[in-house]
Amino acid sequence: MKRFITLYSFFCILLAQTNVATTAASFLEIGAGAKSLSMGGAYVSVANDVSALYWNPSGIVNVEHPSVHIYHSPWLVKTSFYHGGAVVPMGQAGVLGVSYTTVTMDEMDVRTVTYPDGTGEKFNVSNLAMGIAYAKKLTDRFSFGFQTKFVQEKIWKMRAKGLAVDIGTLFLTTSGMRIGMSISNFGGKMGMGGINTAVDYDVDETIYGNNDKIDAHLDAAEWPLPLIFRFGVSRDFALPGKQRITVAADGVHPNNNVETVNMGLEYGFSEILFLRLGRSHLFMEDAQQNGLSYGLGLNYKIPRGPQLRVDYVLQPFGVFNNNTGYSIYVTF
Repeated sequence: MKRFITLYSFFCILLAQTNVATTAASFLEIGAGAKSLSMGGAYVSVANDVSALYWNPSGIVNVEHPSVHIYHSPWLVKTSFYHGGAVVPMGQAGVLGVSYTTVTMDEMDVRTVTYPDGTGEKFNVSNLAMGIAYAKKLTDRFSFGFQTKFVQEKIWKMRAKGLAVDIGTLFLTTSGMRIGMSISNFGGKMGMGGINTAVDYDVDETIYGNNDKIDAHLDAAEWPLPLIFRFGVSRDFALPGKQRITVAADGVHPNNNVETVNMGLEYGFSEILFLRLGRSHLFMEDAQQNGLSYGLGLNYKIPRGPQLRVDYVLQPFGVFNNNTGYSIYVTF
C-alpha cells in the first residue's frame, strides 16, 4: 500500500509539472490580429484574413483580393508588439503571403555591480520573425498551407537565430462547419552567441610562462522553439436583416505549458459593423489572461478605392491590467 501511495504521488508530481520558460523566442507565442484576439484566440478554423498567416497559413486561401494587414499593441512592461503581412492570390496557382513579427523596446542603461547607476553605454532588446507562406485549395472543401520563418532574438551584442515552419489545414463540412488544424514554430533549437561570449582562457594554470590569454568563447545553452498545436471548429449562423453570428472554439497544446481551450464569438451586421467577445486559456490555473476579451470592427469601402477594415481589442492581463491592440486591413 505504501508503495502504491508513493508511486501515485510521484505520478501526480510529474503530471503537475510544466515546461514554462524552457523555450526560446517566446515572442512567437503572442497572438496577432485584433479580430482574432478579441475572439479569445479561437481562430485556427476561422482564419479568413491576412492574420491567418499567424494562426493557420492555409487560411489565406480565403483572401480573394490582394490584402495588407498591420497590427500594433503597446505590449507589457514598456515593450511594443508589431505584426504585419500581405497576401496575393495567384488564381489556380494558389496564394502567396509574407509576414513579419517584431517586439521592440526603448534603449536602457548598461548597469554593473561596479557602476549601478550606469556605465554610460546603452543597450536594447529586439525580436524579429519574417516569413514566406504558400497555400492552395486541394479540393473545394480542403486547403493546405505552410510558412517558412526566419527567427532572431537580439540583446545588446548577442543574438540567436533559427528557422521555423508553420503548417496548417482547413476543411469545410457539408453542414457548413469549418475544421482547422495548425502546427506553429516547428524547428530546431536556438542559442545566444556573439562578442559577449569572448573570454581569455589559460589552458593550464599550473604551468608558468605559458600563454594565459588564449582567445576562446563560452557556449550558451540552446533551447527549443515554442511549438504550438491548435485544433478548432467554427460555424456561421445567418440571422434576419443581414446579420450573422460566428461561434468558434480551439484546443491548444503547447510544448511549454498545459493544454488550454479558447472560445470566441463574433456578431456581424451587414458585414460593416462587428462586435466580438472571447475567452482564452480556459482550464489553465493562474493564467494572466483570465477574463473576457472584447473587440469592435468597422468595414468601409472607399468609393473608387480599396476596402478598409479597422479592428480594436481589449484584453485582460491580470496584474498587468488591460492591454489593447489595433489592426488595419486594406483590400485592393
